[in-house]
Amino acid sequence: MAELMAIALFACICLALMAGYPVAFTLGGVSLLFAGFGVLTGTFDGGYLSALPNRLFGIMNNQTMLAVPLFVFMGVMLEKSRVAEDLLESMSRLFGTLRGGLAISVCVVGALLAASTGIVGATVVTMGLLALPTMLRRGYDPAISTGTLAATGTLGQIIPPSIVLVLLGDVMSSAYQQAQLKMGIFSPKTVSVGDLFVGALLPGLLLVGLYILYIIAVAVLQPKKLPALPQEELGPIEWGKLINALFPPLLLISAVLGSILAGYATPTEAAALGALGAMLLAFYKGKLNLTQLRNVAHGTTEITAMVFLILIGASLFSLVFRGFGGEALIEDVFAQLPGGVLGAFFLVMLVIFLLGFILDFIEITFVVVPIVGPVLLAMGLDPVWLGVMIALNLQTSFLTPPFGFALFYLRGVTPKSVPTSTIYKGVIPFILIQVLLLVIAYLFPGLITWLPEQIYGK
Repeated sequence: MAELMAIALFACICLALMAGYPVAFTLGGVSLLFAGFGVLTGTFDGGYLSALPNRLFGIMNNQTMLAVPLFVFMGVMLEKSRVAEDLLESMSRLFGTLRGGLAISVCVVGALLAASTGIVGATVVTMGLLALPTMLRRGYDPAISTGTLAATGTLGQIIPPSIVLVLLGDVMSSAYQQAQLKMGIFSPKTVSVGDLFVGALLPGLLLVGLYILYIIAVAVLQPKKLPALPQEELGPIEWGKLINALFPPLLLISAVLGSILAGYATPTEAAALGALGAMLLAFYKGKLNLTQLRNVAHGTTEITAMVFLILIGASLFSLVFRGFGGEALIEDVFAQLPGGVLGAFFLVMLVIFLLGFILDFIEITFVVVPIVGPVLLAMGLDPVWLGVMIALNLQTSFLTPPFGFALFYLRGVTPKSVPTSTIYKGVIPFILIQVLLLVIAYLFPGLITWLPEQIYGK
């Protein structure tokens, strides 16, 4: 009976979220209703809820989670500082005379914005507004144009510093501690946000490279779909303007990631450095004023409050789910799957991929990963490798029709002359590229684990 209640709890929460109810209140409210019913029927041990105050205090006292508002502030400030506009204009002049040059420019700028802002929705919308009208006007194939914009806009999911990796790092750290308790092992090895940042660096860069290779292949095989632009139309390359557009964001990215890689700063300290650097960059571009600062602070507060409210609701759900014996049920299911740990891993990745159609990455990170993470890690999977694989998987689900969030963002800024089916068609090659990267990372786990081992000796 208790295990059936655990399954019903998870199913009811998913249905409520699909119906559009607020995530944080759905997680907390449904969990409390089930806990109350469980106490009345004798299927739930109310003692589990006694841990809630400590959980809440731990959330508010978590130094790692301080990185969330700081990275969000950095991203929103850069978004409002015309960084994307300047970068795209300069890159278009540099690559525009090549077949597919505009699409390559979008990939490069998207990667730089991902490493600067890490906010998927803002990147997709900004790039769609700036680049799509130009690409369509210059004769670019609408499917490839929209596919490129949607795919590069989601790079902020995997290229550090990424909000996804910050949240996953905190969750995976707790999951790893629980897995050690299950195994009765207390090794000095830990997993942190910095580990995931370093582990995701090579896969993220490889993904950008694969995107560009695909665009080059299309430009060579089907040149009419990605025409070159005449130099006189673009105007001469202004190297001073190019350097002025590239150098500040590159310096900021190097300062944030470099301080983490070199061990001079924790991700939270690097986030503070990034927030300060974003303000200085806005000041340098003449975009920093009291109104701008107020708008950025307001946007940062909204996003941060949403994240922490969801985290509080997810903590309540986790306690109630365990009180019904849900964690033991998951362990039994995984133990009986054919293929052992590999079968369990593939099942979890499939479930996360499918849930990515209907849930945001925050819900999946706080609801699903705490349930399956300890079980998978107790089965011997590397925590850094598992965390980056989950992040790559979540990024793929952001693009997959019909519910991919990046597609909704792009649809909102795409002209009505471009049908939704064209957007869906355009992202399919990029989805296949991301699946290919998942396969490569699975077959060659060193792609994720090698750099952290070299830097941190883990």
